[in-house]
Amino acid sequence: MNEQLTSNQVSSSALNEIRFYKSNEKPYGVFSNLYRRTVIFEGVSYATSEHAYQAGKARKDNVREWILSAPSPSLVAMAAHGLYVWDVTPNWSKIKFDRMRAVLLAKFSQHDDLRKILLDTGNARLVESATVKNSVNLEWGEVNGKGKNMLGVLLMEVRTSLQEDNQY
Repeated sequence: MNEQLTSNQVSSSALNEIRFYKSNEKPYGVFSNLYRRTVIFEGVSYATSEHAYQAGKARKDNVREWILSAPSPSLVAMAAHGLYVWDVTPNWSKIKFDRMRAVLLAKFSQHDDLRKILLDTGNARLVESATVKNSVNLEWGEVNGKGKNMLGVLLMEVRTSLQEDNQY
């Protein structure tokens, strides 16, 4: 039997997936780590969740300060991606997802308006949808439907945690 998707199935599928990328896009730009909203994490106030995440990558305080001094969240990310291996926290590749999850939980717990936007996505699949194919975009998001989409996965985990907290 030759199965074809009906227009209702395609529409239903599209409604169950929310794609985001740029921090200035309404309403889902808030899911971007570059979205400008202060996050208090580990007792420190950071300008964005990207700042809070990347602060954990640097092994040395002076390198961390250099990264965080970048004039924009995207430049913070670029600076951190360019670190020498000896400047990166040991086991970063094993701990980075736990750190991102904790940063996201802080971000969406500290801001009622952001939490509402995340919770209002229901059970939709969240996808960071990048356009440039590189290792970072393929790990944290998807490019042309391919990639690990770890930012989306972690956002969905945080959403589930917040949904459970709201039930009590």
